[in-house]
Amino acid sequence: MKQNQTLLKPPLKWAGGKRWLIPKLSRIWAKHRDRRLVEPFCGGLSVALGLQPEKALLNDVNLALINFYQQCQKGLKLDIELANDEALYYQHRASFNELNLLNTHGTDVNKTAQLFYYLNRTGYNGLCRFNQSGGYNVPFGRYKTINYQQDFAHYQQQLNQWEFTQQDFAALAIEDDDFIYADPPYDVPFRQYAQKGFDWEEQERLALWLSQHKGPVLISNQATPRIKALYKSLGFKLSILDAPRRISCKGTGRQAAKEVLASHGL
Repeated sequence: MKQNQTLLKPPLKWAGGKRWLIPKLSRIWAKHRDRRLVEPFCGGLSVALGLQPEKALLNDVNLALINFYQQCQKGLKLDIELANDEALYYQHRASFNELNLLNTHGTDVNKTAQLFYYLNRTGYNGLCRFNQSGGYNVPFGRYKTINYQQDFAHYQQQLNQWEFTQQDFAALAIEDDDFIYADPPYDVPFRQYAQKGFDWEEQERLALWLSQHKGPVLISNQATPRIKALYKSLGFKLSILDAPRRISCKGTGRQAAKEVLASHGL
């Protein structure tokens, strides 16, 4: 591991990111460093950058996200206009949607990646949300200042060690000794992270698929009663953690949200 790799931070803002969980995950991962890390939902990349595996298969159903990482592997540099400006934001959002909708696999993948980064940094609360037609619909953010990055060449060396894919988790080419870390969309009312969403049937399908893996598995999710019951029914060992986000509770103000970390094969 090269020293400068420890300095790399996730290049995108990402709601529900797991940087806060890295110390705990690192202690578990230390015993499995010779394995390949597989993330069916790589999201903002905080786990892979935090654990720094030699080999990784990083997947996400979000095509724009994976395209961004693939362009970073090529040394992405931005030449579009970058400004914390509402009119420019909606102009760039329209351009992104035109590229993203008309060209499912992107005829201009570089510009799509540039626009995706700009929308991510400038949009509301770092959300990534699509409507049922596949249109990016996050509104303009309310940041006072934004520090934009224009050159992603320093991510090349690290990201080029890893494979990025965009497909359904069940289609991944998993090997028996892979270490799988799954951070699916939370079991909460809002699940429109991608065009198709991620409903309860998907939570069940994912949990069953993971329970059948012969190697080590970790899953993180919001600790809702039905999620805990689902994971227990499939033989996972559960740990309940306090997440850094806060939720409203009747009569008690706001308290830490509960996160479940489910494991087997460790």
